[in-house]
Amino acid sequence: MGIVRRQGLRNTVISYIGLALGFVNTVLVLPKVLEPHQIGLTSVLVALATMFAQVSAFGFGNMGIRFFPYFRQREVGHHGFLPFLLGVPLLGFSLVAALYLLGKPLVLSWYTEDAALLNQYYVWGLVLALFTLLLNLQDAYLKALYHTAFSSFSQEIVLRLLITAGALLFGSGYLDFHGYVLWYIGVNSSIALLLTVYTAFIGELHLRPTRAVLGVRPLREMLSFGAFALLGNVSGVIITTIDSLMVGSKVNFDGAGVYSVAFFISTALVLPFRALYKIAFPLLADYWKENDLPRMADFYQRTTRLNTLLGCYLALGIALNLDFIFAQMKPAYAAGATSVLILLGGRLFDGITGVNGLIVVTSPRYRYDLLFNASLAAATVLMNLLLIPRMGLTGAAVAAAIALVSINIARTWFVWYSFGLQPFDRRVPLILLLAAAAGLAAWLVPFVYSLFVTMLLRSTLLTAVYGGLLLLTNAEPQVREVLRKLLKRI
Repeated sequence: MGIVRRQGLRNTVISYIGLALGFVNTVLVLPKVLEPHQIGLTSVLVALATMFAQVSAFGFGNMGIRFFPYFRQREVGHHGFLPFLLGVPLLGFSLVAALYLLGKPLVLSWYTEDAALLNQYYVWGLVLALFTLLLNLQDAYLKALYHTAFSSFSQEIVLRLLITAGALLFGSGYLDFHGYVLWYIGVNSSIALLLTVYTAFIGELHLRPTRAVLGVRPLREMLSFGAFALLGNVSGVIITTIDSLMVGSKVNFDGAGVYSVAFFISTALVLPFRALYKIAFPLLADYWKENDLPRMADFYQRTTRLNTLLGCYLALGIALNLDFIFAQMKPAYAAGATSVLILLGGRLFDGITGVNGLIVVTSPRYRYDLLFNASLAAATVLMNLLLIPRMGLTGAAVAAAIALVSINIARTWFVWYSFGLQPFDRRVPLILLLAAAAGLAAWLVPFVYSLFVTMLLRSTLLTAVYGGLLLLTNAEPQVREVLRKLLKRI
């Protein structure tokens, strides 16, 4: 667990720095200098690029993490695993690129009100898709190597700083909007190149293909896993991005921009979860390889407690201070306040149910995850079709929250039924109760002088009450241990 703790700690620190930078981007910079339709355009481009990149990958990101333990042998370049990991998806991208270009009239027809704006940057979306594909594959390779911290640093800190810089250049008049969009696409693409340089720096850029890669594990087994992972990943992308695409289509780019800001605010809740999941994926793959269910069960419950503790604190901190957050933006963005609250509820439930999805994906019964994802993706599209025309942005948030709750209930039940593993112990309800008490105490703080002062008072009281109750009840033993280490260093 040494490497897990080191990488996990680094990822956590990076995630919190990224959280602060994300807040600066989402609240203090982008909505101040960009109009909703401009943010809407970039969100639609990213959603399209993400979807096409996942199709091109053919599930090889997950396949790489799942099977890399069998190939791991640095002195022989891991038997040519990296060229295999990159090669098949790049072949797939050539086919996807043709479909993307041929499908341009159809895609533009979905966005009749903003088709002219999207048309200007449609081909650039293909460039973004290519580098998104390379980024995802290299990130998976580094996860399998247990080198996750630099990838997190690049995506959570470097990328955010570069996006902030572009927005400031636009706001200062050094870039027009066209220049800003190209900057945005360029900095997103550059992260993939940065990971390539890092992989070479640590001596793991083994690009020489070998026939040995076909003899370590049966090719059919790996391609079969990749095919199932592809369908699961595409379903996952539909679940997480279809709302932005459909808000842009059913409403307009202004609505997509407002929803994207609301979505980004709620994303602050999941950054600590993502930091943990980066290292949990390859660790769980190793547990399955060793058939070590007792250690997996312990890891499952400990990560659930940690997610519950951090998730409740962040969700309350965001929800209690929404007035202050939206006061930092142009008034048009305040229309997303209700969406933020709904999305926070769905994301909190996702975190509280732990690493159930990763357990299923890395298990011998990984094929069942496809059933969950495909069914939910279809339901998500239908819910968006029904709810967005009636409820607008709120309908998209409700559909996303229902999706998160539904898939986590299904996965949690499946993991318990199939493997006898469940994420909850007696400490989880206690943590929820303490969070509710702390949230109520902070909510009772009235408006004082200004939104900034009120935010400080509520946040301070929430932290003091929540932290004090956790220490008093010892609901999570790691809290006392972390505090003890901090005091010792001081």
